[in-house]
Amino acid sequence: MSSDNLVYKRVLLKISGEALMGNQEFGLDPETVNRVAAELKTVYDLGTEMCLVVGGGNIFRGMSGAAKGMDRTTADHMGMLATVMNALALRNALEEQGCDCRVQSAIPMASVCEPYIRNRAIRHLQKGRIVIFAAGTGNPFFTTDSASALRAAEMSCNALLKGTKVDGVYDSDPVKNPDAKRYSELSYLKVLSDDLGVMDHAAISLARESNIPILVFSLVEPGAMARAVQGQGQFTIIKE
Repeated sequence: MSSDNLVYKRVLLKISGEALMGNQEFGLDPETVNRVAAELKTVYDLGTEMCLVVGGGNIFRGMSGAAKGMDRTTADHMGMLATVMNALALRNALEEQGCDCRVQSAIPMASVCEPYIRNRAIRHLQKGRIVIFAAGTGNPFFTTDSASALRAAEMSCNALLKGTKVDGVYDSDPVKNPDAKRYSELSYLKVLSDDLGVMDHAAISLARESNIPILVFSLVEPGAMARAVQGQGQFTIIKE
C-alpha cells in the first residue's frame, strides 16, 4: 500500500443508514452493503488511515420516534442501537473484502464490540485497521453527524467525508431541479447561513472549530471516494 498520492492521509467517512438499504424501504440490503464495502476497500488499499461513523435511519430514527410521541431520550437510544447493527454488518462485509476492521461503540456492549476508547482507536488506525464508530456520541439529542465531526476531531483526521446520492452540494435539490447549481467549494459560514443541509449545524460548527475540511461526494458513483481522498474527481469541499 502506498500513500504517496493521498491529499488526506487520515479520514473519517460518514455513511447514512439509508445508504445501506438500497431500494428497500427499510433495513439492510446485503448487495448494497457489499458494494459500499468494496468502495471502502479501494480507499483502504491506497494506504489511507480510515474510520467510519454510520447512521441508523434505515432501521430506526430517533427524531421520527419522538415525533410520534415516544420519549426523545428513549427514541435516541434505540437509534444508537440501530447504528451498532449497521456497524456490525459493515465490519462483516469489510472483513470479507480482506480489510482488518474493528467496531467501537459509545454504548459499551462488551460481548458484541469494543467500547469507544480514543487511544485504542488511534492505535488501530496506526496499525492499518479500519475503525467503525457506532452508537453516535453515546448521548441523546446528538445526531450521527455530530458524532462524525466529534470523532474526526478526536482522531486528528485530515478530512471528514460525507457520502451522498449526488456529487456534491447544490443550491437546491438536483433531482427535482435540473438547473440546480453545484458548488465546488464552500465556506463553513456559507453552509450555516444558507442552511444548505449538508450536516446539522453542530457538526459544521465543530468541524470549523477543529479546522477539518468536509468533502461531500457521491457514494453511488464507483471510485468517487478513492478519487476524493486523492483530491481528484467531483466533490464539494467545505472549509474556512
